[in-house]
Amino acid sequence: MAPQGRWLRAGVWLLAWAAACGVRATGCPALCTCSGTTVDCHGTGLRGVPKNIPRNTERLELNGNNITRINRNDFSGLKQLRVLQLMENQINAVERGAFDDMKELERLRMNRNQLHTLPELLFQNNQALSRLDLSENLLQAVPRKAFRGATDLKNLQLDKNQIGCIEDGAFRALRGLEVLTSRALKLPAPAPPCPAVPRSHSAAALLPPAGQTDAAHAQVCSLSSGSCPAMCTCSNSVVDCRGKGLTAIPANLPEGMTEIRLELNGIRSVPPGAFSPYKKLRRIDLSNNQISEIAPDAFQGLRSLNSLVLYGNKITDLPRGVFGGLHALQLLLINANKINCIRADTFGDLQSLSLLSLYDNKLQGLAKGTFAPLRAIQTLHLAQNPFICDCNLRWLADFLRANPIETSGARCASPRRLANKRIGQIKSKKFRCSAKEQYFIPGAEDHQLNSECSSDVSCPPKCRCEANVVECSNLKLTKLPERIPQTTAELRLNNNEISVLEATGLFKKLPHLKKINLSNNKVTEIEDGAFEGAASVSELHLTANQLESVRSGMFRGLAGLRTLMLRNNRISCIHNDSFTGLRSVRLLSLYDNQISTIAPGAFDTLQSLSTLNLLANPFDCNCRLAWLGDWLRRRKIVTGNPRCQNPDFLRQIPLQDVAFPDFRCEEGNSQTGCVPRPQCPQECTCLDTVVRCSNKHLKSLPKGIPKNVTELILSYNALQCIPPLAFEGLRALRLLPAQLALWRGAEHPHAIGANPLYCDCHLRWLSGWVKTGYKEPGIARCAGPPDMEGKLLLTTPAKKFECQGPPALSIQAKCDPCLSSPCQNQGTCHSDPLAAYRCTCPSGYKVTRCEQEPRGPRGLCLCAAGFEGPTCSAITDACQDQACANGGTCVPGLGNGTCLCQPHYTGKGHLPSGSFPGEQPPPCRGGTWPCGHGGSEQGAPPPRCECAPGYGGDNCSLDPGCRDHRCQHGAQCQAEGSGYSCLCTQGYSGQLCEMPPRAQPSLCARAECQNGADCVELGTRAVCRCPPGFGGPKCEKLLSVNFVDRDTYLQFTDLHNWPRANITLQVSTAEDNGILLYNGDRDHMAVELYQGHVRVSYDPGSYPSSAIYSAETINDGQFHTVELVTFEQMVNLSIDGGNPMTMDSFGKPHTLTSEAPLYVGGMPVDVNSAAFRLWQILNGTSFHGCIRNLYINHELQDFTKTQMKPGVVPGCEPCRKLYCLHGLCQPDAAHGPVCHCEPGWAGPHCDQQGHSPCQAHKCVHGDCVPLDALSYSCQCRDGYRGALCSQPGELDNPCKSLPCVHGHCQISARGEASCECQSGYAGQLCDQESECRGEPVREHPQVQRGYAICQTTRPVSWVECRGSCQGQGCCTGLRLKRRKFTFECSDGSSFVEEVEKASKCGCARCM
Repeated sequence: MAPQGRWLRAGVWLLAWAAACGVRATGCPALCTCSGTTVDCHGTGLRGVPKNIPRNTERLELNGNNITRINRNDFSGLKQLRVLQLMENQINAVERGAFDDMKELERLRMNRNQLHTLPELLFQNNQALSRLDLSENLLQAVPRKAFRGATDLKNLQLDKNQIGCIEDGAFRALRGLEVLTSRALKLPAPAPPCPAVPRSHSAAALLPPAGQTDAAHAQVCSLSSGSCPAMCTCSNSVVDCRGKGLTAIPANLPEGMTEIRLELNGIRSVPPGAFSPYKKLRRIDLSNNQISEIAPDAFQGLRSLNSLVLYGNKITDLPRGVFGGLHALQLLLINANKINCIRADTFGDLQSLSLLSLYDNKLQGLAKGTFAPLRAIQTLHLAQNPFICDCNLRWLADFLRANPIETSGARCASPRRLANKRIGQIKSKKFRCSAKEQYFIPGAEDHQLNSECSSDVSCPPKCRCEANVVECSNLKLTKLPERIPQTTAELRLNNNEISVLEATGLFKKLPHLKKINLSNNKVTEIEDGAFEGAASVSELHLTANQLESVRSGMFRGLAGLRTLMLRNNRISCIHNDSFTGLRSVRLLSLYDNQISTIAPGAFDTLQSLSTLNLLANPFDCNCRLAWLGDWLRRRKIVTGNPRCQNPDFLRQIPLQDVAFPDFRCEEGNSQTGCVPRPQCPQECTCLDTVVRCSNKHLKSLPKGIPKNVTELILSYNALQCIPPLAFEGLRALRLLPAQLALWRGAEHPHAIGANPLYCDCHLRWLSGWVKTGYKEPGIARCAGPPDMEGKLLLTTPAKKFECQGPPALSIQAKCDPCLSSPCQNQGTCHSDPLAAYRCTCPSGYKVTRCEQEPRGPRGLCLCAAGFEGPTCSAITDACQDQACANGGTCVPGLGNGTCLCQPHYTGKGHLPSGSFPGEQPPPCRGGTWPCGHGGSEQGAPPPRCECAPGYGGDNCSLDPGCRDHRCQHGAQCQAEGSGYSCLCTQGYSGQLCEMPPRAQPSLCARAECQNGADCVELGTRAVCRCPPGFGGPKCEKLLSVNFVDRDTYLQFTDLHNWPRANITLQVSTAEDNGILLYNGDRDHMAVELYQGHVRVSYDPGSYPSSAIYSAETINDGQFHTVELVTFEQMVNLSIDGGNPMTMDSFGKPHTLTSEAPLYVGGMPVDVNSAAFRLWQILNGTSFHGCIRNLYINHELQDFTKTQMKPGVVPGCEPCRKLYCLHGLCQPDAAHGPVCHCEPGWAGPHCDQQGHSPCQAHKCVHGDCVPLDALSYSCQCRDGYRGALCSQPGELDNPCKSLPCVHGHCQISARGEASCECQSGYAGQLCDQESECRGEPVREHPQVQRGYAICQTTRPVSWVECRGSCQGQGCCTGLRLKRRKFTFECSDGSSFVEEVEKASKCGCARCM
């Protein structure tokens, strides 16, 4: 038994060792995450396929990286792989055999890459492959054996490639093919014969849908012999493809060609083996393209090649071995690029080279021996490079003195003592390295590299580099540093003067970069592809710059971006492709720009967006922005409530609160939506950065010239004026001598010749501009004045450009067209910077020169009574031309004036507006006491009466019959024939008013208080104390009502003068929506609460109706006063006495019918549905809250005279505003009245029957958690997952509940979790810093001197003080040791310096 036990234990140990090895073998690659058999490496900035991918992987995601090549062994051993995602990389080549081990592969996606060719037999071992996506690449041909072996392929996607040839039989092996998509193929015109169709399928099974390019109709072609590309010309073995707009090198070229011309195109890269099949090539011209990358084997095998022209591109690096094997090469032109480093062995095989041009690059140094292999060299161009002439470049001076072949005049740029001196003329001893000198270009960020381009660089000059952070802020930089350490994680470039972000490929060399800060610069332009390669960047800050537009090419390469800050720029419009490709962005800030409109779908590509800041933008809320209001309501995105700026009736209203029909465009408004800025002027043709506008009969500079233009051709036009700021912002525009040899940099000509330029003092600036930094304006000559005629703009001295008196008016009008007064009908002329003009026309006139006169009755407003002015917006002053007689005072009113007369005078009292003096007598003309019985007025006001004989009194009213009357108690005598009668005072009676008043009832008995009001006698008067909701002297009016139920309303039926009404009411509610007032059916007036704002919709005869919103919200539970004034077609709305919102509803004069009832707080169902259907109201819900003090035409309304539906109660006390249907109201709760519901009821009004959503829940292995009144979620127990906790999940991980602060969690053999702490920390959670102690260290201390890194020649021992101290002390060195050490530097220099290190640690006072 003992031997068996030992064998058993040995077997157990063997199994444990095998399991441990298995775990180690299937470790997850760095930067990736592994879950089960899935390895996810997407969006991590990888440049190649990672190593150590677990062998059992079934799904591998490598999409969204910077992988450029798939090598043969990248996926070796992955025999179980079923899904491979390679889309959205930079893959330009796949080696044959790369997929051979993946026999189980079912799905392969390689779309959105840069594949030019497909190797034959690439899928020969992938019989299980069913879906293959190769769309959006640069494929130019499909070889006959491209898909050989993929017999089960069912779905093949070849969309958006440049396929010009499909070899006969290319799809013959695809017997199971069901779907073939081939949109946007560049196939030739259909021509028989067609390639064969698989026998088991009809042709329709393989062809794309109707309207797409037909893959089966491609003409038969052979990739073995090649053919002339359709867009090129071929003769005498020369293939000429110059200026054809190519973006890639054509495939399937004639094998026998000896020369290919590809200059003046837009080619961006030279892929692997691009020219290798064409063994007879002797000359290749790729000049003036956009090439930034060249594959190492691009020219492999071209033993006959003697001329290679690559000038005028964007090459920054020459890969190792790129010129290998080119033994016959004699001419190599790589000038006018951005090359910053040449490896020592770059020209190793070029023994026959006679001319080499490196002119106009970014070289700062050259490794010793770089030109040693060039035994046949005769001419060398090195000028226009910022060489640093230190000790490392001494060899070059010696080489040039011994070999005087450098003819371009290469000069030093640094140090200062050698600046601008020719390298070949400087003595060798002047080339020295000193720690006291600065070796960089003043104002630039260039720095020295050693001989190997692959070596990492040190910190840029003037910047600080600490812990992977490069700090270059506040340095007045004008461009990005050209080289930055590869380990950089954060790049700070804020507070500089950078204006243009160039596409230099800088970020392709920074795989660990996470954050870029470019805030507070002067950035106006970002070149397309400027961030190419920055897939690892998660934050980009461009706040406080000068960007005016945003396009997708600006952010190309930022696949992993999560935060994009564009605050405080000048962006005016967002296009629907502005943010294409930014799938990972979560936070986008466009705060404080000039955005007025956003194209529909602008944010659809931002799939991860959660926060969008659109505040502080002047949004024009017209019909083109209606989609955004709806989008903001539907998407649960934090936005901060952006508000409308226009039109006036929506100003300061949040976009999401505006109803869809109120986003409208006025009739005749020709303003367009968000149209992308044209990348090319309408009159010109553009190819990449070249703009050709010659022979277009232009009289002024074209508008819309791209800011990244490098070549601008304006020859043979009729240019009359070039304003001083015409070329402002065109920073990439370069003017170089067109007559120089090609290798001298003639790739950027600029032509303004053959234009009649008037060369006086006003054109002196152009002459200076041409001579300063710009070399040649073409053949530009002066056409005037006479003494300048025929002289060249380039060579004529600036002092010759003189003004001799004012030029003729015809000449002045060229730059100031307003001199000729082109605007008609008193229009105002305005010149713009491009010598054009625009007219500001008076009311009623329009078209370019205001020549169109007003048409029809719409051109003149016929004002209603009481209004005047061009738009009838001013109220007529009826008192201006009229006066009240006899000292009366005129009070103006709407449409008339009222006279307040002096005592004793009366009159009609009104002055109608629009009346003129003399039309009718003014009021206050007659006295209040006219003299009776023939009496006459005498004297000034107040007058007196002179009575006729027999009469007396103030107004001669007493006749002789009343002289001896006996009327008592102050009664008045009135004569009647021969007698008289007595008119008694109040309370008295009898013939002579002799009977005193009878006993009167009490004051309260006569008060007649109504509606249950109590009466109180206060002195000589009785006061009625009204119950809640009632008012008036007798409490006869119901003045406030509370709408406590839904679907209820009040109805007024007897209203007059409703079309001209002044309405005031007070409202209190906490609801967002509800109807306040509604009158009319088709011709309507609707006042409603919508999203907390008061919305007024008014239709007096025009359709669609008009609407205005209040800027304020009133749903805060407090009382707010709403005032509405209507006068025919005009409406004013005011909240709490604030500034009114005004609306004019233009249309045929038609007033609302006063017979239609006025509904308050809601309306009947049939009226509601009709109003909702006609957009007269937007929500339709009844009002819920309190309304009081409703005035119509200054008359307080009585709600008792309405038809009141159930659910409306009098009064607005707290518990009347909150109606508890099944519960009790508490009026004095902390936040106002609340309902305490009876058992079984719930809701704020106790109107919802209690119901738990967890009743009869479906949670299998978990607990039910209610989410709201109707839904719940399942909280699963350990070991289960899924929506209903029905699926077995991973076992409980005890480390989930143990957060180790400064350490990591480990699980013991018993399954218990514990923290393993980092050095210097302790505690159960590693959250306690250890006591102060010293940890021994033995290293080589380093320091930096200039560009050199220096370290001690022997290691130094010391202690590092770590830990914490109790109280306020700090852990620091108590005993220090000083010793002198010798330092050796990377530049070969050395020095001795004292080093101070700690030898004992302890707690001391913090310094």
